[in-house]
Amino acid sequence: MIKFSKKSNNEIILELKNITKTYNSGGISFNALDNVSVKIHQREFVSITGPSGSGKSTLMHIIGLLDNPTSGEVLLGGRDISKFKEQKLAQIRNITLGFVFQQFNLLPKTSALENVLLPLLYSDVPKSQHHQMGLKMLEKVGLSDKIKNTPAQLSGGEQQRVAIARALINNPKIVLADEPTGNLDSKSGTELMELFHKLNEEGTTIVLVTHDLDLAKEATRMIIIKDGQVEGETNV
Repeated sequence: MIKFSKKSNNEIILELKNITKTYNSGGISFNALDNVSVKIHQREFVSITGPSGSGKSTLMHIIGLLDNPTSGEVLLGGRDISKFKEQKLAQIRNITLGFVFQQFNLLPKTSALENVLLPLLYSDVPKSQHHQMGLKMLEKVGLSDKIKNTPAQLSGGEQQRVAIARALINNPKIVLADEPTGNLDSKSGTELMELFHKLNEEGTTIVLVTHDLDLAKEATRMIIIKDGQVEGETNV
């Protein structure tokens, strides 16, 4: 399994080296990513931003181990995993990464607590500990009074908080958030970003992918993608 150092808060958790991703459409090849290199450090709050078609979604899929690059290296804990088979990548994803999506992706007929516990079904955590862990995560996101509610009984902001609790349940090295405020009103979106800041201050590494420049500036470091390349990086 991938091993991580516990010595430094500035440890590079994940590094992409010279990543190119090529797609073929109608006999024509094009590079969605072209020689992209990115480093994610422990306890960082990083945003990846760019216009539609810039390549940020492809970059998110590679950071999230949901897709393999055509060329280049994906280093996790210093180990190149870019050629790993899907079954091995799925195991690494489940214990290393937590995902928060725009659409929430909650099971509609399942309680908030049961939704949060889903990643534990594929973990080595003893089943006797699951319930208490789920309660702790829902308390962490301010939903300890909503454990029995189904998604239909929750507001959009509450549903996204359930999704965050689910993302945190395996104590991942990185939480990857893809347009997490896209389906929320402005008040709920602000509250969600406040929660991300709190989690980051407590030590969670967050990678936020968004087309919204103002939202991207909420991070401490911003990576700007354009035409499949890193156009620039800036500390916010």
